[in-house]
Amino acid sequence: MRDHRRILRRIWMTEKATILGEKGNQYLFEVARDATKLEIRKAVETAFSKKVVAVNTLRSPGKIRRGRVGRAGKSSARKKAIVTLAPGEKLDFTA
Repeated sequence: MRDHRRILRRIWMTEKATILGEKGNQYLFEVARDATKLEIRKAVETAFSKKVVAVNTLRSPGKIRRGRVGRAGKSSARKKAIVTLAPGEKLDFTA
């Protein structure tokens, strides 16, 4: 198995992700594009020492963007994972 630092890229902190964390005990992570659900589950369990109940993934393709001068560019594609923790488990990112 790969190192958990290679699988979990960063924590996805948006308004929607905060609501998911408060109400559904779910947390969003940006993960490696080739990571499987089992690898993501093991990476979260080893990195944070928490029990994971479910992992849902979604891939968003890169989009073409235009700058102010009219030059076209492309944003990178990414993969996100919604990780549901066991009842009573919490992740604290404020520290």
